[in-house]
Amino acid sequence: MAEEWFDIYDEDMRPLGQATRAQTHALGHWHQTFHCWLTRRQGGDRFVRFQLRQLTKDTNPGHYDITAAGHLAAGETLAHAVRELEEELGIAVPFASLHPLMQWREQAEGEVNGRPFIDRELSHVFGLVCDLPLTSFKLQAEEVSGIYEAKLEAMIDLFEGRLPEIAAAGAELDAEGQLMPTVRSVTAAQFVPRDPRYYIDIFRMLQSLTSS
Repeated sequence: MAEEWFDIYDEDMRPLGQATRAQTHALGHWHQTFHCWLTRRQGGDRFVRFQLRQLTKDTNPGHYDITAAGHLAAGETLAHAVRELEEELGIAVPFASLHPLMQWREQAEGEVNGRPFIDRELSHVFGLVCDLPLTSFKLQAEEVSGIYEAKLEAMIDLFEGRLPEIAAAGAELDAEGQLMPTVRSVTAAQFVPRDPRYYIDIFRMLQSLTSS
């Protein structure tokens, strides 16, 4: 597999040049990412969809995460980054159909498979209304092992500490690579570690996005 290259920046997001993914995470360079949260409404209920990261990921393996997300490759624009939806979920949508929600800066440090990493990202966050049944997605097995959804109101209660866990309906890849329906109990601690305000703010924005 070819090495990924990113545009890298200083703390003020001034360009520094380019570096490989490994170099970027090893040295803690700032770089840009694309986040897209899928949401839908059914009657009076509004839902958010999220993925389960594969255990082989180099950061936060086996955690629940944004429905689709990825790094901007060197030279890419946000309009190019919409490819993440097709790569990870198998859905092709025009960039114009996404709703910009916010920008978010975050830093994380840790270790995966004995290798330390420093992840510094400026994330461009979008929402997309999508009613496609969960079993109709085509997941990128190398990246994503399942896709799930839960009510937005319950997710806010979860991240604000009013509920210890919630039930999420989902679809997981089986040994043959087919998506099979499932239900999981989900806790906030099982999501990629971030400032809880990120999740809470996004879920409230998605409520507004599906309010009409």
